[in-house]
Amino acid sequence: MPRIAVARLWFEGNSFAPAPTPLSAFQGREWLEGEAALARYAGTATELGAVAAWRDAHPDWEISVLRCAAAQPGGPMADDAFALWLGQVEAGLAGGGFDGCYLSLHGACVTESDPEADLTIIRRARLALGPEARLVASFDFHGNMSPRIAGLLDGASVYRTYPHTDMDEAATRALRLLARGLAGERLHGCIVKHGRVLHSFHMRHESGPMAEVWQEAAALEDGTVLEAAPFGGFAWGDSPHAGPSGMAWGTEEAAARAAARGVRDSIAARESRFAVSLPTPEAALDTALAAPPGLVALLDPADNPLSGGAADTPGLLRLLVERRDALPETVFAFLHDPESVAAAEAAGEGGRFRRDLAARLTPDFGPPVPFEGVVERLTHGRFLNTGPMEHGAPVDLGRTALLRAGRLRVVLTSRKEAAVDPQFFALHGIAMEEVRLLANKAKNHFRAAFAGRCAAIVECDAPGPASLDLAALPFRHVPAEWR
Repeated sequence: MPRIAVARLWFEGNSFAPAPTPLSAFQGREWLEGEAALARYAGTATELGAVAAWRDAHPDWEISVLRCAAAQPGGPMADDAFALWLGQVEAGLAGGGFDGCYLSLHGACVTESDPEADLTIIRRARLALGPEARLVASFDFHGNMSPRIAGLLDGASVYRTYPHTDMDEAATRALRLLARGLAGERLHGCIVKHGRVLHSFHMRHESGPMAEVWQEAAALEDGTVLEAAPFGGFAWGDSPHAGPSGMAWGTEEAAARAAARGVRDSIAARESRFAVSLPTPEAALDTALAAPPGLVALLDPADNPLSGGAADTPGLLRLLVERRDALPETVFAFLHDPESVAAAEAAGEGGRFRRDLAARLTPDFGPPVPFEGVVERLTHGRFLNTGPMEHGAPVDLGRTALLRAGRLRVVLTSRKEAAVDPQFFALHGIAMEEVRLLANKAKNHFRAAFAGRCAAIVECDAPGPASLDLAALPFRHVPAEWR
C-alpha cells in the first residue's frame, strides 16, 4: 500500500497590488487539512476533487492530506502566512514516511520577500521527503516557471484550458505520473523559457494563438512524451522566471527536452499575436451600448481579482455614475468593501445609502466616487458554483450588499471573490435576462460561464494594478530584456 501525502498552495501574486495578501485571506477561502479538505471538495471540478475521486478509485492508496490553502490572486503573500503554511507541510512530510507526494500549486506565487515561492516550496518538499520518494505537482497555466523545477520533480501537469475548467483533469494526470513513478518507472522532465513577458488576453484555449500552441503541444504527446504543454506566464508577477514556457515529461530525456523546446518555439513563433490594445472606458461603454440586443458585458481587466486586482479601483464606476441617467438596466460587479457593506446593513434594505465608494486602499488609481442610492438587498454571501470553473465548489463572499441608483446597481462584498459564476448574481436576486449592461471587474475567466449568455463582450483599459502598460511597472526581478 503506497503512502501518499497531498499538500496545496494555490495562489497567484500580483507584485504591484496595493497591499499584501494576509493569512486571513486564505483562512476565509481555503485553509484545510485531513478529511475536511476532501469532504469539502468531493465531486467538484478542482484539484482536491480529483484527489477525492482518485482515493475512491484506488482504495489501496493511503492518502494523507496535509495543509491545503488557497486565496484569490492579490498582492504578494504575507511572509508570515507563507512561513506558517510551509512549516506545517515540511513537518508533515518529514515525519510521515511517505512513498510519494502530490503538490497542488499555482506556479506564480510570490511573497513579500520571495519572488520564486513555488520553487522554494518544491525544493523544501524534496528535502523533507528524501531522495527516494516520488514528488509530482500540478500547476496553473499562468505559472512563471523556473527551469530548475523540472529537476526536482518526478512528474508535473498543467491546466490545458483558459478559462481554467480542467483543474481536476490536471490533478488526475499528475497522480497518474505519480503512480508510474511508484511502480518504478523513471520519468524525465524539461521546462524551457521564452524570454518575454506576454499579456494573457489572447491566450484562450478555444481560439487564437495559444489555442494553436495547445494543438501543437498535444500532437507531440505519444508513447514516449506523456505530457507536453505551454505556460502563458503571469505578467504582473515580478519573478526572475516570469513569462511563457514549454514543459514536457516523458520516458526518454531527449524526447522530453525536444518536446519542451518545441512548445516554447511554438509560442515564440506567435509572439506578435499576443499583443493587445484596448479602448478607453468611455469608448468601450459607447461600443457596449451600441451592441446588438441582449446582455452586454463591459469588462475592466486591470482590476480583475483573478489577475490580482483589488476590486477597489474607481475608474469604471465613476463613468457609470456620471452617465447613470442615460444607462439602461446596469449592474456593476463589484467592490470589495467591508466597511461599506456594514454601512448598508446599518441603513437596512430599502434604506438610503450615501457614501464614497472605491479607492479605499489607495488613491493611486483615482479618487473615490460619491454615491447616493438605496440598499436593495443584503445577503450572507454564500453559494455553490454552477458554472464550469470550480464547478460545485463553495464560495463565501462574506456579507454583501446590492445598491441601486436609478438603473444602476452596485454589488459590494466583504471578501474578494471574482464575479465569474452565475450564482454570484442569483445570490443578489439579479435576473440577468433583465440586465442590458454588466460592468464587471473581470477578464477571460468570465467567459467560461457567460460567453454564451452575452450578445457582446467589450474590454476597456482603465487604471489598475493589472493594467496594460507593463513598461510603467517598477519590476525588480524580471530581466529587463524580457519586458
